[in-house]
Amino acid sequence: MNENKLITMANQIGGFFESMPDRTEAINGIVTHIRATWDPRMRQGLKHHIETCGDAELLPLVKEALPQILAD
Repeated sequence: MNENKLITMANQIGGFFESMPDRTEAINGIVTHIRATWDPRMRQGLKHHIETCGDAELLPLVKEALPQILAD
């Protein structure tokens, strides 16, 4: 899958959870959603993009969730 599309998708998920008042709950929601619905190859593609291009394109909330998303 296109790594730029993965960034867009991660930000869309993050945008949904941004409205939650509890930041920890929002981060956990992002992590849970991505781990439950993304194929491992998608998570690997996101990791590769972050390693090669950085995380500047990601929403701050998604950046905070990254360590948990990418921990396997």
